[in-house]
Amino acid sequence: QIRLIRNRSDLAAWRAAWGADPAGAPFGFVLLMEGADPIVEPEQARLWWEDGLRAVGLAHYGPSSYAFGTASAGPLTAKGRDLLKVMDEVGMIQDVSHLTDESFHEALDRFNGPILASHSNCRALVPGDRQLDDAMIERMIERGGVIGAVMDAWMLEPNWERGVTTNERVTLANVVDQIDHVCQLAGNARHAAIGTDLDGGYGTEQTPHDLDTIADLQKIPDLLRGRGYGEADIAAIMHGNWLRLLEGALPAG
Repeated sequence: QIRLIRNRSDLAAWRAAWGADPAGAPFGFVLLMEGADPIVEPEQARLWWEDGLRAVGLAHYGPSSYAFGTASAGPLTAKGRDLLKVMDEVGMIQDVSHLTDESFHEALDRFNGPILASHSNCRALVPGDRQLDDAMIERMIERGGVIGAVMDAWMLEPNWERGVTTNERVTLANVVDQIDHVCQLAGNARHAAIGTDLDGGYGTEQTPHDLDTIADLQKIPDLLRGRGYGEADIAAIMHGNWLRLLEGALPAG
């Protein structure tokens, strides 16, 4: 069973189902669009909202109609500025993953609503424009954003080359490094989360070598305990921060 979560009432019902019967509870999901080009014109975002879309990233790789994404450079377009206005008006969440530095900072300057980085790592640990630098992370922290750590090996080990570098040296400890860096910048564990990006774009050859199935994410709590994290902070990182953000960002019902 799969359940689309559109609002806080849906989220509360889903949480109650999991609390009563985790094995039989539905798989809940919040609809997020990675790269906004399917929204043909900014005003069309209102129709997408009515159909259940709740979060949008303006760009993916390269330029979009709205902003510049990974491996490109530039600010928001005029359409991107208009789209952010509509997103603000309807209550959409903005996903800043993949935005170039200039587009990122302009998007935060112009957008007043909730923000997240569904799958982004830290440039301080692995250089590259796909990652968030410390200034970006600090801006997200100031805005109450949450950053989901990615399991893709090239975002976990510097100088990774697809098809050349093996994952021998990449482990889930590298993922915890990313989480810990966000927490250290924030001074708390309220802004780091699990992003994974395990969506079928690559296989286990390009993930931490101690991650074989999604169930292996359950190794992360022990790794966090080894870094001195308490149980409340571990629960926040593993799921609580996403839930808190959604409870504040989704419409009431």
